[in-house]
Amino acid sequence: MAKINITETVLRDAHQSLIATRMSLDEMLPILPLMDKVGFYSVEAWGGATFDACLRFLNEDPWERLRTIKKNMPNTKIQMLFRGQNMLGYRHYADDVLEYFVQKTVANGIDIIRIFDALNDIRNLKTAIKAAKKEGAHAQVAISYTLGDVFTDEYYMNYAKQIEEEGADSICIKDMAALLTPYATEKLVRNLKSVVKIPIQLHTHYTSGLASMCLMKGVEAGVDGVDTAMSPLALGTSHAPTESIVAALQGTEYDTGLDLVLLNEIRDYFMKLRKKYIDSGLLDPSMLAVDTNALIYQVPGGMLSNLLSQLKQAGQADKLVEVLQEVPRVRKDSGYPPLVTPTSQIVGTQAVFNVIMGERYKTVTKEFKGLVRGEYGRTPVPIDPEFRKKIIGNEEPIDCRPADLLKPELEKLRAECAEWIEQEEDVLSYAQFPQVAPKFFEARRNKKYGIDGKHSDAANKVHPV
Repeated sequence: MAKINITETVLRDAHQSLIATRMSLDEMLPILPLMDKVGFYSVEAWGGATFDACLRFLNEDPWERLRTIKKNMPNTKIQMLFRGQNMLGYRHYADDVLEYFVQKTVANGIDIIRIFDALNDIRNLKTAIKAAKKEGAHAQVAISYTLGDVFTDEYYMNYAKQIEEEGADSICIKDMAALLTPYATEKLVRNLKSVVKIPIQLHTHYTSGLASMCLMKGVEAGVDGVDTAMSPLALGTSHAPTESIVAALQGTEYDTGLDLVLLNEIRDYFMKLRKKYIDSGLLDPSMLAVDTNALIYQVPGGMLSNLLSQLKQAGQADKLVEVLQEVPRVRKDSGYPPLVTPTSQIVGTQAVFNVIMGERYKTVTKEFKGLVRGEYGRTPVPIDPEFRKKIIGNEEPIDCRPADLLKPELEKLRAECAEWIEQEEDVLSYAQFPQVAPKFFEARRNKKYGIDGKHSDAANKVHPV
């Protein structure tokens, strides 16, 4: 058994999970050289919501952040999270934009691209895998893990085989909603290992209090790497603590080879940051509590709070249990989508409408119609044609890969934001956040010419997500 690889998430998913991705580059910089000495398999530092938060709230150029992190961590692989054909935005993009984005991502310092699709539709991953391989990056494909009658180990084994056949370099079990339990993890890892040869990594969250146990059972079952977070920003909706996992495996056949003394120095740095976040109200200590609601209702914690918030706005908070009972029915009707962004929001909102309107599908959201029509890709189970017709009427269903219907759009996007472009990557920032990026570009230009510094002060304040 080879040593276990550790992917450190403190620069991306840990602070995305706990403080809405508000850690700034200035806060990261002093500790990067020390983190570079640890020997992590990789450090996840980009992608996910970091891009959006940089532009929208921190008045930072995400590309400059990536270049700076790479420069200060030359000996460590830098990893990112990538939403398949959505890249880092919230819609499907044409292949030419995706290919250009991957090219620029790797050129600016990314070594490993973790790619996932909300529906586990392999067709939505093909272009991204090919593009990553072409640029010489490591293409890791993540399985969006969820629960339900359809989601047996056989389902995941079949998907893993498709991922390997598409040329992925490794697979990640991505349990974003903390639905895994220790023995289910052990069984799943063994089963996946029996059908694929490429390495398998395990990613889970601490929400339900089971993450460390899941990682240990996964390690014993043969997983090659695990995701952890430095302890000051671990636990709660974040991950298992790095130092604890390293200590647990020390002196065993799974020893990570990482130095606890060095990790402790890094911990001290992040403890000061953690105190700053708590004092400013950015980190709510209640986020660190164990919440087993996810295991009871089989919906992610964030989705649960979202449903309650929607019901409160409608003055019907007493209907939460009805909505939670409606969610699996809506999910079944719409082909059992995994409940991850954006499908969790789509299914949840439709369930709320079904309950508060007193009649199922009396009102149908645009997004739910899109999901049923096939705009997001192929659902794990085919949708009943009669139900589909009821929801989309005479609209033509989409049965092909959705991006096949998109014309090349890079040149059009370039023309739209021509007045702002100061570096080639700016067109990609604009492509993903066309409302937010121009405000950032304007603030950058003003700062450059000393016209107005007010924007950057406002942007650094805490905004609710």
